Amino acid sequence: MKHLKIFSKKEILNITHMRRFETKLGEMVQVAESPGNIELSIQQSKAPFVIVGIPEDIGIKGNLGIGGADTAFLPFLQSFLNTQSNDFLHGEEIFMLGHFDFSEIRELIEKNSANYEERVHAYRQATSMIDDEVEQLINIITRNQKIPIVVGGGHNNAYGCIKGAAKGLYSSGLLPIASINAINLDAHADYRPLEGRHSGNSFRYAEEDGYLEKYCIIALHENYLTQNMWLDIANNPFIDFITFEDIFIHEKKTFRQSLVHACTFTGQNHCGIELDLDSIENVLSSAFTPVGVSPIHARQYVQYAAQNCQVAYLHICEGATHLADNRKSPSTGKLISYIVSDFLKAMIEKSHMK
Repeated sequence: MKHLKIFSKKEILNITHMRRFETKLGEMVQVAESPGNIELSIQQSKAPFVIVGIPEDIGIKGNLGIGGADTAFLPFLQSFLNTQSNDFLHGEEIFMLGHFDFSEIRELIEKNSANYEERVHAYRQATSMIDDEVEQLINIITRNQKIPIVVGGGHNNAYGCIKGAAKGLYSSGLLPIASINAINLDAHADYRPLEGRHSGNSFRYAEEDGYLEKYCIIALHENYLTQNMWLDIANNPFIDFITFEDIFIHEKKTFRQSLVHACTFTGQNHCGIELDLDSIENVLSSAFTPVGVSPIHARQYVQYAAQNCQVAYLHICEGATHLADNRKSPSTGKLISYIVSDFLKAMIEKSHMK
């Protein structure tokens, strides 16, 4: 994992705005005690949750999308670390491990590709390399029975999260086979063909490789579901979905009922919780939508799934604060911070109820 940058306490505190009579999460979170040995650092930490950043947009560009998903992680960090540490959430339950930096790979591709087609091909090859590093890290975290919280980048990183968690949980003895379920709040199924790795086919590859057992998508947009993908999903007993239209237009199910349905469908196994920020109305992303779920819905989804699923990991992706076409939104990082806080509070409350 040569592209993983480990956080030091100094780096965390440099982002934390300390104030008299207040305690911020940044002052309380744990960092690696042995930065030269990732697994030892994870084992040494008493924190059950490990935050990892993947600020990259290579997988999105490989999916012919607009770059910019590499811009959300630092604003998230700045907002999250300056959240109050209090009785609702103590920072000492959180291990800030680090973030990946794949910028040199992106620069090499953009400098050396002769044309657009060659560049897309290179992005897809690079995405496979990113898969390997993400998988290795998630494997280490989960086999040490910690919960990864992965923030930033494209939805291509779902593959590394699924594969890494399946292998890690299997190694720890918590799974009989290396295969997990996934639940996904998303406008898209990300189940495109096996045409080379990118942000639009993570779940297809994960299923094809045997690491994904059951998969459920909530608020899938009918307008962006290809006919071939629709037929593949509808005829697959291990995939289920509730469309956005069935929830909010036809009102066949409430949003709450959709969450119950999805968690029930995936409830027999450990489950990755996926949140694609392009499902949220007016949140900046490569596939920005003016019609989607609300930020409140997204927060409710993560809170409910955390409390009612056997959680393998949380993955929040596709958001941006600055897209390649120069659209900007400084609020994305703060929204992610709220969602991560909701997840942590729900998981901690669940652990106290056991």
